[in-house]
Amino acid sequence: MTGRLEAIATKAARRAPIFHADRANVSIATGVEGDFRGRQKARQVTVLFAEDWAAAVAGLDPAAPWTVRRATLLVAGVRNPQRVGDVLAVGDVRLVVTGETQPCVRMDEQMPGLRDALRPDWCGGVTARVIAGGEISVGDLARWMER
Repeated sequence: MTGRLEAIATKAARRAPIFHADRANVSIATGVEGDFRGRQKARQVTVLFAEDWAAAVAGLDPAAPWTVRRATLLVAGVRNPQRVGDVLAVGDVRLVVTGETQPCVRMDEQMPGLRDALRPDWCGGVTARVIAGGEISVGDLARWMER
């Protein structure tokens, strides 16, 4: 199944405003350029799946922008693997899933009830580590690689 990169968002620090980008450099050393989490080896990038986001906010506010989740990348058309070790290709970039993005108390600050809505089936997305860098752009193909 092939999907696409729908959006890129970065933040300079915890609780900082979100910056939207049409393209970004991604590296093993710093993750997505401009995002403060890039130096954290196990959680360099957070990926949110558009279909999971839509399901999570359906009963809260279906028009809520995906950036309320504060993830780095939004992809559509590919399933959330709900499994550590899978490799997501976004353009030439490769990301290995390191875990579930656990919904925190910040989610309810953003939208009451969001934390609980994101808990089932890894609806909050995945954390990932960069294993191959490059430049990504909105519209790039996204697909799961063979293990």
